[in-house]
Amino acid sequence: MPRKPLMLILLLIFTFFLPRDYAIASSEFEPGGEPYSGLPICQPEFYADQTSECLPLGPSEVLSNLAAEGIEYPAPPLPASHPDKSLTELTINLAKINLPITENAYIYGSLDGAINGGESGKPLQAGEIVYVSFSEQVSVNGNAYVSPKSGGWMRASPISGYSQFQGLTFSETPQQDFGWIISPTRPRSSPDYQAEELDYEIPRETVVQIYDIEEVNGTKWFMVDLNRWVDDINIAQLIVNQTPPEGVPGDRWIELNLHEQTIAVYENRELVFASLIASGVDPYFTRPGLFQIYEKKPLETMSGAFAADRSDYYHLEDVPWTLYFDEARALHGAYWRAMFGYEQSHGCVNMSVGDSRWVYDWADVGDWVYVWDPSGRTPTDPGFYGAGGASHKRSCIGLDP
Repeated sequence: MPRKPLMLILLLIFTFFLPRDYAIASSEFEPGGEPYSGLPICQPEFYADQTSECLPLGPSEVLSNLAAEGIEYPAPPLPASHPDKSLTELTINLAKINLPITENAYIYGSLDGAINGGESGKPLQAGEIVYVSFSEQVSVNGNAYVSPKSGGWMRASPISGYSQFQGLTFSETPQQDFGWIISPTRPRSSPDYQAEELDYEIPRETVVQIYDIEEVNGTKWFMVDLNRWVDDINIAQLIVNQTPPEGVPGDRWIELNLHEQTIAVYENRELVFASLIASGVDPYFTRPGLFQIYEKKPLETMSGAFAADRSDYYHLEDVPWTLYFDEARALHGAYWRAMFGYEQSHGCVNMSVGDSRWVYDWADVGDWVYVWDPSGRTPTDPGFYGAGGASHKRSCIGLDP
């Protein structure tokens, strides 16, 4: 037999009868080799006890660290669903006045008067945002004309739609915080603007669970998936707190978080509803404090101006599902608003039509409304705030986004 094959056979026999511990130890000293403990890496899952069958490293180590902080990954699905879609429906017809703020709109006694124009009509001041509720509409030469519920005819543009966004109702309180993506964003691989930006985008209004929170260089970061981080500019966190606010005697209340722009509704100390809002923008803040709902109105017309030259005038008819809680400040639907999760109003708390209907149906006069800003940015001095209405009218609508 040739010498080379014979040597190979002897080497295999020697290795086969070599003690296992010696073989493993020898591998640790091979040039360029990596230490080997003799155990495989554990499967990517959490191990409550130290295992002797594998090494809990890599993904297993990450999951174990999360578990030590009381974070379960992957978390159970949120015990939540969207409310019935029928809540987004309005039984009114609405039209927008599209004129410069320096030009008045006119309501005429007849359709012919509206078509032909002239100065004989009744002026309706134009402004930053003006909507009318109407009973009839016609189209003449490609132009739309509507008959406001108050009578007459005018040129206006019937709206074909409004935000269909809806929050979540809960069958039980979730065990950890969650939130909404409020601006399309690409997550990063770690909580740092210098970290890798991943090659997919999370759409706006996506509901995400929050597994961890870290603050890096003054920015708060949220882990929304394993090693997937989003900064606080692009997410609205719903902070679950089942303890009634100080001063609330019962187990039923509404909480408005001005920093996160969220609403949470609690009943029997359980979270039953949560969503995004649009509260007062600087300097027309929504006032922090503890209030009670004192009036419910299914439809309300609001108008007024805050600027001395009335350049921010607005007129909105049939604002739906209004709940007054702080003088002229109210929770209500905002059919003119395209997005929620940002400060935008003149002091009221705007919600989507569907969300406002859910809260309106749930709420009773006398229910508590707790308004707070965990960032401390919103003024808390009562002397800073007036009644909240413009020109002594019960209105607090913001500008069109």
